[in-house]
Amino acid sequence: MSTPDFAFLYDPSLAEYELSGDHPFKPVRLELTRTLLEATNLLTEAHYAAPEPISEEKLTWLHNPDYIRAVKRVSAGKDVPDAFGYGLGTADNPVFPGMHEAVLGVCAATVTAVDLVASGRVKRAANLSGGLHHALAGKASGFCVYSDLGVATEHAVREYGFRVAYVDLDAHHGDGVQWLFYERPDVLTISLHESGRYLFPGTGHTYEVGKGKGRGRSVNLPLEPYTEDASYLEAVESVLPTYLGWFKPDLIILQAGADMHALDPLADLSISVQAQAESYRRVVELADSYCGGRLVVTGGGGYDPYRTVPRSWASLWAAVTNQALPDKIPKSWRSHWQVQSPVGLPRTISDDLTTWEPKPRRADIESHNRAVIRRLHSTHGPIWQEELG
Repeated sequence: MSTPDFAFLYDPSLAEYELSGDHPFKPVRLELTRTLLEATNLLTEAHYAAPEPISEEKLTWLHNPDYIRAVKRVSAGKDVPDAFGYGLGTADNPVFPGMHEAVLGVCAATVTAVDLVASGRVKRAANLSGGLHHALAGKASGFCVYSDLGVATEHAVREYGFRVAYVDLDAHHGDGVQWLFYERPDVLTISLHESGRYLFPGTGHTYEVGKGKGRGRSVNLPLEPYTEDASYLEAVESVLPTYLGWFKPDLIILQAGADMHALDPLADLSISVQAQAESYRRVVELADSYCGGRLVVTGGGGYDPYRTVPRSWASLWAAVTNQALPDKIPKSWRSHWQVQSPVGLPRTISDDLTTWEPKPRRADIESHNRAVIRRLHSTHGPIWQEELG
C-alpha cells in the first residue's frame, strides 16, 4: 500500500464538542475509531491530513442566510425568538456554545477531503466526523445543523466541474442531501435505508425520483425493519452498480452511517459488521470502476458508540485503504476505553453470528425487499432509458 494515496482528516476539535450530556450523538466516536485504527496499525502519521478552514460563504451556497445568522446567534448565547422554527433548541438539536464553529469545522473537513481527492493529491479520503445528512437549507434536523455533505458536493461541482454521486448507507434516509439537490442534473443521490414508514425522517420512498432537470437523480431503496445481511447485500448489489453505471460520476461521496448494525438503539435493521464491511468494499470497487477510484467517505449515524461504531468504521477505513483489518481487537484499546464505556467492549471486529437470534419473518422480509427493488427499477428504468436513448 502506498500511504500517500489515502488521507484521514483529523483535528482534535472534531471529536471534542458535545450536543448535550445525554444526547445519543457522540462525537467521541471519532477518537474511538482513530485509536482503534492506530492500535491495529492501519492508521499512521502519513495518513493524517488537517482540515483547511472554509469561509462562511460556502455555507450560503446551500443554507439560507437567515438560518446561518440564527445558528451563529444561538451559538454565541444570544436570543433568537423563532429558534424552534429553525430546528434549534429542540431535543434533537440542542444549542451548545460554539455550535456554529464546531459544525463549520466538520464542513471544512469534508470539503478538504474533496479537495484532496479531486485535485489528485490522494486517491481516497475519509472524514469520519462528517455525514450530517439531515440538515436542510433553512433548518436543523436529526442531530444535523449544517450539511457538510451538501457543501462538499457543491464544492466538487463548482470548483472542479464534477458530476457527483452521493451514496448513503445510513439506516436513516439521507433526506437533507436529497432535497438540496432534488432538481439538479449533476448530482445523483442514492439512499438505502430503513423504510420511512417506521423510522425518522419518514421520507425516502421509491417515488421520490427528483424533479425537473433532476428527474431520475434521486434513488431510494427503503428496506423492511429487521433486514439481515443477505437481503441487505442483495439490495446493495441490485442498486449501486446499475445507477452508478447510468450516471457515470466523476466522484463518489459515501455516507457510511453505522446505525444499520443490529445493536444500534435508534434503528431496526439487523446488519453485522461483516456485511457492513462488504458493502464498503463494494463501493470502493465501484469507485474504481466508474470514476478512477475517486472516493470521499464520511461517518454519519451510529448510536452504539463504544461497541459498534469503532468496529464498523475501522472496517470502512480498511476498505478505503485496501488493508486487511485484524479480527482481534488489541487489549490495550479495550483497557483504555472500557473505563468510560457503559457496556462491555467486544474482543473481535467481527460479530459472532452464531449467537444471534434468527429474526422472525425472514422470508417475508426478503421477499418484500425484492419487490421494492423491482418497483424502484420499474420507476427509474424508463426515465434513464429515455435519457440514454
